[in-house]
Amino acid sequence: MSACKSLTKTLIAVVAIALALLQSCSNVSINLPPITESATGNHQPGRVIWHDLLTPDLNAAKQFYGELFGWQFKTVPMFQGVSNSGSYTLILLNGNPIGGLIDTTKLRRDVNLTQWVSVFASADIEATVKRVQQQQGTVYTAPTSLGKRGEIAIVADSQGALFAVLQTQDGDPPESEAALGGFLWNELWTEDVSLANTFYRDLFNYQEQAIVLKGSETYKYFSTNNKPRAAVVKNPIPDLDPTWVTFLRVENPEDIVARVPALGGEVLLDVQNNPIGGKLAIIRDPSGAGFVIQTWEYKSWN
Repeated sequence: MSACKSLTKTLIAVVAIALALLQSCSNVSINLPPITESATGNHQPGRVIWHDLLTPDLNAAKQFYGELFGWQFKTVPMFQGVSNSGSYTLILLNGNPIGGLIDTTKLRRDVNLTQWVSVFASADIEATVKRVQQQQGTVYTAPTSLGKRGEIAIVADSQGALFAVLQTQDGDPPESEAALGGFLWNELWTEDVSLANTFYRDLFNYQEQAIVLKGSETYKYFSTNNKPRAAVVKNPIPDLDPTWVTFLRVENPEDIVARVPALGGEVLLDVQNNPIGGKLAIIRDPSGAGFVIQTWEYKSWN
């Protein structure tokens, strides 16, 4: 939900090129910590297991998200083999890592590259990347080592929505209910819903499920092993590129939106009922990255 189509294309190109150039240097080795503290040895293809925020203002992001959601932050080295290596900021919730912040001023200072990036699990990243290509998607970076974290590839679907796939070295985090302030859900907002459904169903071997809403409407979503994973919906915002949208779980959305302006953000859609349950609001952070806050009581989706 950041700016416009030309900037989205620039964002993809710059991030991909930067990662590729860094990895191609013989004296540079990217080494990020695992996304789970204990090895699980378990891979869950199609599950969103991580989120990274690209932002030009780390301090503003830390203040904004820390105040609203109780996040803590920890800076860790990003590269090995070079002096004055760059850094990566872990997002912690209740002491547990849930995502990361990447300083885009190290990439481009003249363009706002801010965006949340959803990272999907893969058990075989080479095969996943090959399927992206076979389905007319774009591979911006081939599988790239992140050291202890595993291997990552930056890709886009056949309509241009950016996402990443990660084959973790030690396995994916255990499944659990999203804590308050944690990542709850992911929706793809796109133009051709049918085309996107086919792309992701074939990419991750998803099963398609549906919730019957009031009247004859349904909310369709993907699952694996009877676990909801993500959904594809018609893009509700004119001139917005196809994009993966991140949902954060909250208890009191009215309180959250009331505090957003003072922290430098913007409320794009005030609190309203979500047809599938709970309440939601759409927010933009101080640098322009959009996301959704959502109340949710865990129950059967059937």
